Amino acid sequence: MKILVLNAGSSSQKSCLYEITDEALPNQALQPLWEGKVTWTQDRGGAEIEVKTATGETLQETIYGDSRQAHVVYMLYTLSRGNTKVINQLSEIDVVGHRVVHGGQDYQASVIVTEDVKKAIAHLANLAPAHNPPALEGIEAIEQSLGEITQVAVFDTAFHATLPDAAAIYPGPYEWVEQGIRRYGFHGISHQYCSQRAAQILGRDLASLRLITCHLGNGCSLAAIKNGISIDTTMGFTTLDGLMMGSRSGAIDPGILIYLLRQSHYSIEELDNVLNKSSGLRGISGVSSDLREVLEAIAEGNPRAQLAWDIYVHRLQAGIGAMLASLGGLDALVFTAGVGEKSPGIRQAACEAFGFLGLKLDLEKNQQQPVDEDIAANDSAVRVLVIKTQEDWAIAQQCWQLLQN
Repeated sequence: MKILVLNAGSSSQKSCLYEITDEALPNQALQPLWEGKVTWTQDRGGAEIEVKTATGETLQETIYGDSRQAHVVYMLYTLSRGNTKVINQLSEIDVVGHRVVHGGQDYQASVIVTEDVKKAIAHLANLAPAHNPPALEGIEAIEQSLGEITQVAVFDTAFHATLPDAAAIYPGPYEWVEQGIRRYGFHGISHQYCSQRAAQILGRDLASLRLITCHLGNGCSLAAIKNGISIDTTMGFTTLDGLMMGSRSGAIDPGILIYLLRQSHYSIEELDNVLNKSSGLRGISGVSSDLREVLEAIAEGNPRAQLAWDIYVHRLQAGIGAMLASLGGLDALVFTAGVGEKSPGIRQAACEAFGFLGLKLDLEKNQQQPVDEDIAANDSAVRVLVIKTQEDWAIAQQCWQLLQN
């Protein structure tokens, strides 16, 4: 089965092609045959196209025009044309899977895309304005390129549909519940994949494990996973809740917003920009939303960069503590995504608060760029794993399973 995956971001559309040749899914992620990425320029008057194949062929090209859909269609043509050709024609593709950030309350599992599903994704764009519309553009680009091929929507919120009401419902008026204002949680595809991979690495049954998965990238979230099921998470009604992030504030006192509206006459757009784009590491450090650049500034003696690090670590430790309380114990702490996979300093700082659990980090293993490895000391009571998140492969898995069923 050939499975094409599209993973839409606010300013880019990533894609990859997998081929599953066995009757059963392999235990570990397959290498994609082909990977493509469209990155839109700031004014969206053009796009950078990057393509590479498993055999090493590459393509880099700049194309112009305002149609994002046309840019995606052009990228897909490179699957069957030029030096990045890996199939003879696009009709060889069996199914296309899409990462869709928000599925609301109605979509708690992956589904085959229909007109009703497309309408729902569009309707939920008011809850994920930076992500649901690009996902819909990707679906429509596939319709234009491949016609009536089966498409599957894989929702980032679906994994957290199992949250108990006590964790999911906000303590506002009950009318909020009736309006669908609740904790949805995000990064679900990543959290689910990492929990399954953690069980494989540990040689344990997922149904017997208590895990905290730390998805730390430009966006950050934690999940408490018990017996393979998400029971708590840090992101909420939107992706703004929870941990301090690259440019997002994470959880703050809502009274601050009331204060700013009253005293500083902020508009809705100004508040949105402050909370989503001018806060977090960027807002505190004044340097960057990229932790690597913040660390460089710390090395140069920048006190605001140091403060940004300190707040980030404090919020991360506090969040892990909250997830720990929900689980009532811990078998493994998992780090994933850009920061989680590549920052030994953050992993060490996060773990330092939990020595009372008997958690001991192997400092040498932690420094050795581990991938899908246990970096806890041999006598640690809690395992510590670094797992390379494979969201695209997880989407392909769900497409395969849905079609098999």
